[in-house]
Amino acid sequence: MKRFALRDLTDRLDAQTQHEDIVRILATREFPWDVEQALSFALFRTYAVPSIGVLLHDTGEFTQRTQKRYDDTVLILDTLLEHGMSSQQGREAFRRMNQMHGAYDISNDDMRYVLSTFVVMPVRWIADFGWRPLTPHEVTAWTNYYRDIGRHMGIRDLPETHEAFASLMDGYEAAHFAFDARSKAVADATLELLTTFPPTNLAPRRLVTLFARTLMEDALLDAFHYPHPSRLSRKVFRLALKARGRFVRYALSPKEAPTYARERKNIRSYPKGYAVESLGTFPRTCPVKHGAATEDAPGRAPPKDGP
Repeated sequence: MKRFALRDLTDRLDAQTQHEDIVRILATREFPWDVEQALSFALFRTYAVPSIGVLLHDTGEFTQRTQKRYDDTVLILDTLLEHGMSSQQGREAFRRMNQMHGAYDISNDDMRYVLSTFVVMPVRWIADFGWRPLTPHEVTAWTNYYRDIGRHMGIRDLPETHEAFASLMDGYEAAHFAFDARSKAVADATLELLTTFPPTNLAPRRLVTLFARTLMEDALLDAFHYPHPSRLSRKVFRLALKARGRFVRYALSPKEAPTYARERKNIRSYPKGYAVESLGTFPRTCPVKHGAATEDAPGRAPPKDGP
């Protein structure tokens, strides 16, 4: 029964008013590895939408400074998770995030889609590979947490339920996934970065990239012109992940202390520490002319500096 102690704890918390506490437990104690993997692979999905992938390419951040850009993204979100959205550190994190996004011509639809990947993909990953699925109560809290983040970012027309977020994500991908060489370059750079993360850096790079491709649906692979892995490869790697989940369930106890992203070995840009207000980029103008991709941009609410 001790293995389910954290689940029992989250079930006692209110998914409407205490969703930050629930998500903090899930992401730092109950499923830290699963959430990290799910959000890493969620990034690839966003690249496959050309209006997003091309912007990331043309800023140069994800192709020329891939490690730093990855670290900055993770650490800003980690600040919100660790300290809370209403804390001083949380306000600084929102200010930094909104300053960066506000410098670019990003449509509300694209912003809302990216947010949907953060809502949906961890829930799906944990259902497939976690040691247990999230409870409906936890899914509601997870959704409310990212709805709050979306509101602080000035994103309009946010879905109200997890099911609505999933429908939005799936529909947006069906309509917008497409090949663009610049988007592929961003995906290639991120995939190369993943091969350097411990402990996968000890494995052959071809094996690590094959593993990554087995976790991508055909539509995502096609958007990057990546070869489809064999049915056997998909089965082997997915069974390995499911076996890991069973090992965690029956061999490990709940984590007594949280593990935050800043403590991970794959976060390497700031060995001497960092200030959240100095993270990220400080662009003055958007380097990309989006055209049709930003048709709804003139009506987009201006980003907030903080909560």
